[in-house]
Amino acid sequence: MPEGDTIFRSARALHQALAGHQVTDFETEYAPLASANDQSPVAGRTIEQVESRGKWLLIHFSGDLILATHMLMSGSWHIYKVGERWKRPRSQMRIVLGTADMVAVAFNVPVARFHTARTLQRFAGVAGLGPDVLSREFAADEAAARLLEHAGEEVGNVLLNQRVLAGIGNVFKSEICFACGVHPFRKIASLREQEIECLLGTARRFLAANVADGAGDGIVTYTGGRRTTGSSNPAARLWVYHREGEACRRCGTTILKRKQGTGARSTFWCPDCQKE
Repeated sequence: MPEGDTIFRSARALHQALAGHQVTDFETEYAPLASANDQSPVAGRTIEQVESRGKWLLIHFSGDLILATHMLMSGSWHIYKVGERWKRPRSQMRIVLGTADMVAVAFNVPVARFHTARTLQRFAGVAGLGPDVLSREFAADEAAARLLEHAGEEVGNVLLNQRVLAGIGNVFKSEICFACGVHPFRKIASLREQEIECLLGTARRFLAANVADGAGDGIVTYTGGRRTTGSSNPAARLWVYHREGEACRRCGTTILKRKQGTGARSTFWCPDCQKE
């Protein structure tokens, strides 16, 4: 399930593999992208930068062209050496970017569109994002103010609102609330200042810990399952997510689960550690 950490790692790996190289091949299954490529070919352009903004992945090409993709629930980018066999069937291919040495393939990526710098600034999906949890320029004051604008809404729903905070998904939502002792169904208006600071600080800490790999020269495309507990035991990676019916790792109380929000996303919490 791609969240901000997944997109950040994907962008970092794609940047390491492709930045500074000229595109030799471009293929796509999406008619709007193919039409744009016919009019102004991608091949021959240089890939200047690959970055993440929340859950959006942006590939910048020379000549003021930007490919924006969103993975939603099932999309992914793969990186291969030229001639290497793909790990997914070609029927799942949506975009191919080839250079002299490497091939990047977007599998089952459901949202993809071209932008210029100007149109991207007007595109609400990116321009309307709240502070990016993984950004070095993260503005905690702005993030807190955006949270408080949703005073009558439940904490778990607001944490998923990308216009409030960019990058948090369903796994981190439950884990952040647990770490701060905040019941996910409480209203934002009920939060104390220290609890807001905890939610924001923990969000930064948890996502940063899950993108820490890859500091060396190698291209890191996958680092294993998410971890929030700090445990090296793969069976004890998370505090509450997907652990309904199991004992809380802190107090032994049974973890609960309930659907939340208009999207009926699953929320997990400990009723003792996170009192309502």
